[in-house]
Amino acid sequence: MPRMSLFRFGPARDPAHFVRGQGVYLRPAGMDDYPAWAELRAASRDFLEPWEPTWPDDDLTRAAFRRRVRRHADEIARDEAAPFLIFREGDDALLGGLTIGQIRRGVAQAATVGYWMGARHAGRGYMSGALRAGASYAFATLRLHRLEAACLPQNARSIALLEGAGFRREGMARAYLRIAGVWRDHVLFALLDSDPVPPRRPKPANNA
Repeated sequence: MPRMSLFRFGPARDPAHFVRGQGVYLRPAGMDDYPAWAELRAASRDFLEPWEPTWPDDDLTRAAFRRRVRRHADEIARDEAAPFLIFREGDDALLGGLTIGQIRRGVAQAATVGYWMGARHAGRGYMSGALRAGASYAFATLRLHRLEAACLPQNARSIALLEGAGFRREGMARAYLRIAGVWRDHVLFALLDSDPVPPRRPKPANNA
């Protein structure tokens, strides 16, 4: 898997912070991302809510975003997570987010990956590029051995995304996560640092 470029954590817009993938790049959020983040999340609410934990009442406020940025900085400093926003190359449009979280060191060297994509950008191959870049970063830079993911059995798009990036289905976890206020079963996937990653399928020219 190719090595991604992310060597240190400093200001969110520091080029040394960027993880670059095919058609996209990832970097941690900063407060100047708030307007684009809040607009994209609000516009995508109906698209995202069926697959996510219940949104707090103040989720889209500037104060909540500031707390999020501070929490992410603390998680990065403690080597607990690597949270990123996803941007499109060329025009720097915000597309979504991807987090490598719950990092476990010691004998595990594992983490979980979660992601979201704005409704207007879904189905265009951006998340495939972001997931592959994030996985490469997890193995090459964080030196993890195992990357885990879980999704609802009804989420065919997410299952296809994970399988297309080389993740293997490992089983079903009952009442695994509380999604939209209800404990839901999830399909479990994992990718090892030694697993082959299948080539990306070409997308139509109008689906970047």
